[in-house]
Amino acid sequence: MNGREAGASVGVLDHFNIRTRKLAETVTFYEQVLGLEKGARPNFAFPGAWMYSEGKPVVHLVDISPTDEPQKPDSGVVHHVAFISRGFTAMQQRLQSKGMKFDSRQVPGGDLWQIFVHDPNGVMIELNYEVAKEQDADAPAERADDIGGR
Repeated sequence: MNGREAGASVGVLDHFNIRTRKLAETVTFYEQVLGLEKGARPNFAFPGAWMYSEGKPVVHLVDISPTDEPQKPDSGVVHHVAFISRGFTAMQQRLQSKGMKFDSRQVPGGDLWQIFVHDPNGVMIELNYEVAKEQDADAPAERADDIGGR
């Protein structure tokens, strides 16, 4: 196969995530320097903020100050890369067939399913699937914990 098996597609970049001990300063930077707007965020079990561009939450901030996690001093604060995707079940089957470890979950509220998998370099890839666009798929467990906290 050429890497484009039927039924699964990784789409465009959805957002990027930054883990920070400087939440207020980071929100200020994205609002005042880049012109993004702070907006709605699901009721996760950890603090943070979502920054919107043209009505889309493109930067997700996680406040790590309540934890023992150290602040990374450079681009290491970029935690994962996410894609809007299609074919939830087909992707799970593809990952299983390739022996890849992955985590599937449902975002609190039930409108979004996710698959998390690491690339060979340890980069976490998040694949997001809109429930309304997925047919014949079993819903993963709803989880409010922070995937990156592990």
